[in-house]
Amino acid sequence: MARLRLGEILIKQGLITEAQLKEAMDAQKIEKGHIGEILIRHGMIKEEDLASALGTQLLIPYASRSSNLLTPQKEQGLEKLVAYEFAKEHLVLPLNRNMNSLTCAIFNPFDLIMIDNLKKMTGCEINFVIATRTDLLKSIQQFYLGSDGGGSDLWTQAVEKTYMGKDNADRAMAMAEDKNDSELSLDKIIAKAEEAPVIKLVDLIIRQAIDERASDIHIEPFKEKLEVRYRIDGELYQIPPPAKHLHLPIVSRVKILAKMDIAERRLPQDGRISVKLEDRTVDLRISTLPTVWGEKVVMRLLDKDAIKLDLSILGFDARQLDVIRRALKFPYGLFFVTGPTGSGKSVTLYSCLGEVTTPTKNIITAEDPVEFRVEGINQVNVKPDIGFTFAEALRSFLRQDPDIIMVGEVRDLETAQICVRAALTGHFVMSTLHTNDAPSAITRLMDIGVASYLLTPSLVMIVAQRLARRLCPACKEAYEPKPEDLGDVKLEAELIYRAKGCDACSHTGYKGRTVIAEVIFVDDEMKRLIGRNGSYTEIRDLARKNGMATLFESGIKKVEEGITSLDEILGVTIG
Repeated sequence: MARLRLGEILIKQGLITEAQLKEAMDAQKIEKGHIGEILIRHGMIKEEDLASALGTQLLIPYASRSSNLLTPQKEQGLEKLVAYEFAKEHLVLPLNRNMNSLTCAIFNPFDLIMIDNLKKMTGCEINFVIATRTDLLKSIQQFYLGSDGGGSDLWTQAVEKTYMGKDNADRAMAMAEDKNDSELSLDKIIAKAEEAPVIKLVDLIIRQAIDERASDIHIEPFKEKLEVRYRIDGELYQIPPPAKHLHLPIVSRVKILAKMDIAERRLPQDGRISVKLEDRTVDLRISTLPTVWGEKVVMRLLDKDAIKLDLSILGFDARQLDVIRRALKFPYGLFFVTGPTGSGKSVTLYSCLGEVTTPTKNIITAEDPVEFRVEGINQVNVKPDIGFTFAEALRSFLRQDPDIIMVGEVRDLETAQICVRAALTGHFVMSTLHTNDAPSAITRLMDIGVASYLLTPSLVMIVAQRLARRLCPACKEAYEPKPEDLGDVKLEAELIYRAKGCDACSHTGYKGRTVIAEVIFVDDEMKRLIGRNGSYTEIRDLARKNGMATLFESGIKKVEEGITSLDEILGVTIG
């Protein structure tokens, strides 16, 4: 269930009307600042109303002086744990310490830097209650100075200026936004981030991942430590992690950049960041997941400049390339790429689109989400949570006069049937399936309910693929494999290569990846077999007879050519 916005909570509590909220939102466009500030400034709500509503929104208890909840416990040394100057500057009041847990009253729950500094300063895990600035001001004065602060007009005015002007949450949000509102310039922020170590740390984690050619960043909390891992060429590698106490600030920083709800820690969230690094832009897809030790964050890096969307360099052999390009010349039909998650299906589809993109073609894609933004192609994000599914997108596409349609994935019968219908009515449709090999894609479509008499005239091409790591050309070493190493594997080459490791490949022995594939061109003979509901074995045997190499055979060929190692192919194709 989605968390209610602050305005919705105030309306639900009967504190403002919808008309007042609209008036405040209109004023916000001119005056700037948070909606709560605007409502107070215009006399629509009181401080207590805002604090209570914020507490409801963020699931933080609200405390007031009248309830005696803002009275710190005595004889716990709280005044030494949190210095007066820090408490006064940041409007934070320590209330109670229980071993390594410290409860504090705060005014601004969005001030992530303050929260991080408070944890470092006290060495404690922090629990919060929320209070108004007036109540906190009086309680801080009374606790530290023995006065309720009734005559401290200058201090009250200073707090008023901070609150009504540009508060810490505004500044934190401003750091996350570039002039284009969607791009984060790492070079600029790193230069200015000496006073913000968390910001600098997150930026450096992202930058190092880009430099290391990582496809994913994993930030994982555990009981005693925080782990950071990069996925490079399909394998996860650990890097020296930050201190455990930096976990929450790091996650919060990432959430701010991705415009996610920083207060929501119980539910998974998704977001996106666009990072501008020197002369290129890298898109990051962000996913958070609540675990028993805190939120895990995975950032997928989509670096279009690092991934060359060129069909000829992906790793297909000459025969496979010829067959794929032959299929791409068809004016209509179904073209499927199959394989597990992370097997490079999207890159192959985009590379195929690059082969057919011309000003004379209207190309539309439906994706979840759009991974690479390509000039000259109409790309659409599906949104299943509001009913805009692949099937709904396809229905709307058919009214947009398309020549070529790309669908991110065929997940159900409805989507499959619309794809078939589109192919039969003169459109070239490209999509992906999750199957282990090419022949099983045909039987999968029939198993989910697509009639064979509809597949026969529409299906054109099926490509099944995996990604195998390329041996580092700087350090790979030749050797003669022993019979016990080969087992049942038959090689034509006497010498093959294996991984060694050097500085160029970060001592992994591999650098980059290549496609190994099965390619089925659906000719007339295959169409007749599909039409009579041929079995998986019959389809595979006919494809082999027509020249299809299996994934294993495709991989062994690359071993013989010195592109990858035997161990890698055995791991990718056999497991």
